[in-house]
Amino acid sequence: MSARRVPAGEPQPRKLPRRPASSLAEKWTRIDGVDVFYRESPTPPADARVMAHVHGFGLSGRYLLPTAERLADDFHTFVPDLPGFGRSGKRRDMLDIPDLAHATADFFDDRGVERATLVGNSMGCPVIIEFAHHYPERIDRAVLVSPAGGLYNQPLRRAIQQLAMDTPREPTRMAKVAVPDYVRFGVPSTMRLFKALTQYPTLQRLLEMRIPTLVVLGERDPLLPHSQRIDEVASQTDSHVLVVLLEGAAHAINFSHPDQLAHVIKLFMNDRPIENDPQWPGHVRLYEVHRGKHHPRPSSGGPAD
Repeated sequence: MSARRVPAGEPQPRKLPRRPASSLAEKWTRIDGVDVFYRESPTPPADARVMAHVHGFGLSGRYLLPTAERLADDFHTFVPDLPGFGRSGKRRDMLDIPDLAHATADFFDDRGVERATLVGNSMGCPVIIEFAHHYPERIDRAVLVSPAGGLYNQPLRRAIQQLAMDTPREPTRMAKVAVPDYVRFGVPSTMRLFKALTQYPTLQRLLEMRIPTLVVLGERDPLLPHSQRIDEVASQTDSHVLVVLLEGAAHAINFSHPDQLAHVIKLFMNDRPIENDPQWPGHVRLYEVHRGKHHPRPSSGGPAD
């Protein structure tokens, strides 16, 4: 029997893992001639708000799945591998923050998404901030988890030291996800994108955003300034930003503390007070560090979950 011929323009078939890595549906699409891999809520509610998760530096969306899975029943969830990352095909122009922001918009166009809430980790946060800068009418809210970029991660030697400090603070099982992604991404791409990331004015652009924005920081994250410094800077302007500190967490909160992160995202999305779940271990707590003048005031209501 002859093999099936794939019509021109149709996404090329790829082998999926024998065991799906997630409860989300795994799919392919083709955007501007590049195969793009993504995950999506298998049966999203008809009236659900759209939420997309944006991965960090050199990684795929796979490490975001623990948190995304916990939100997939409440929101129409997407977790793409942006072009050049993970299992998606490569494009030569995908190694700058604006390029990745435009690629996110292209993905939304392809999937018929007009507006969404964006949840990012590390480098994914500057991508979201840049997306909001270019497409303010297409983003409802932003969730920035451990936002990277700017002077605090310069020079390269300092950033390497920060990453070396963070590695033993993350769950050991994350290595099975991160190492293959970094190897696939490659050294030349890493050097080029790192330069773009550290030159991006993350904090300045963040304070200029005009949508409700949640920033979640890990208490043990060596890649970010101390939460008091962030509060000091954020308090210098009337922002739309809510800053929350997660005790016991380092940088990859989306992977290491998915229950707590999903919980605070639900509180944020419904403008609820920042409250801890009594079921959590004693060493894990949320603290509201800063609430900008223009961020929505918390309202009473039912439980977040």
